[in-house]
Parts: sequence; C-alpha cells; structure tokens
Amino acid sequence: MKFKYGIVFLVIAAFIAIGTAFAHMSCIFIGPQCYSAQMAPVQIIESAKNGTLLAPIGTVIVSVIFIVLGLYALSGAKVIRKLPLLSFGIYTIAALCIIRGVLPLQLWFRYPDKVSDVVFYVGLVWLVTGLLYFFGFRNMQKTSV
Repeated sequence: MKFKYGIVFLVIAAFIAIGTAFAHMSCIFIGPQCYSAQMAPVQIIESAKNGTLLAPIGTVIVSVIFIVLGLYALSGAKVIRKLPLLSFGIYTIAALCIIRGVLPLQLWFRYPDKVSDVVFYVGLVWLVTGLLYFFGFRNMQKTSV
C-alpha cells in the first residue's frame, strides 16, 4: 500500500513541475502582461515589450528546467526509466522546492504586509511540492528494498 503513495506523490509533483513549464511557456504567446502576472524580473518584462530575445530564450531555458524536474519525479515513481543521479537529483529538488516554499512563508509570518497573496500561495505550492518529492521518493525507496 505504501508503494502506491510514493507513486502518487511523485506523479503529482511531476504534474506541478511540468505544469509550471507550460505556464511559463504561455508567456511567449500571451506577451508582456503574462510575464508581469507571473512576476518575472523587470528586464524580462521589458524584453517582452521590446521584442528582444532575452524573454523568450530565458523562458524556454526555465521551462526546460521545470520539465527536467518533472522527469526526475516520474523517474523516481518508476513511470519512466531511471535517470542519472536519481537519489541526489530528487533530494536536491526536494530541498530547493522546500526552501523556495519556506522563504515567502517565513517572510509572511514576520512582515505580512510585504507578501502578496500570490507570493504566499506560490510559496505554499512549492513547499508542498518539495514535500511530495521528498516523501514520495522516500516511500519508493522503502518499498523497493
């Protein structure tokens, strides 16, 4: 029974990561207002407004990174073949997601007026995603031994 929880957790994490990649890619087609809504840096928003290559190239690179994160989750769930450095990759991804999630939450606890609702909820999603990676993979490791 535990085996299935690990698969479910990692597949959910993969959907979040790959969904994030698609959300980022949508900015290329929707335009500067999408970059702004997703809180991209000012340089990226300006690049989108001016039609320079920084915004689309940066978006593709970031999206590829999120797809790789999703592939590692799927690999950990044994949906696809084992990727190189799987344990190291999953635990690193989990740690980074948890840190990404905790940073805005701790700021919200200390200075709630400085953290918008969007930043708070995005932090919460990444915290949960990191926990899904960690506990999902840990569960897969326990059941495969």
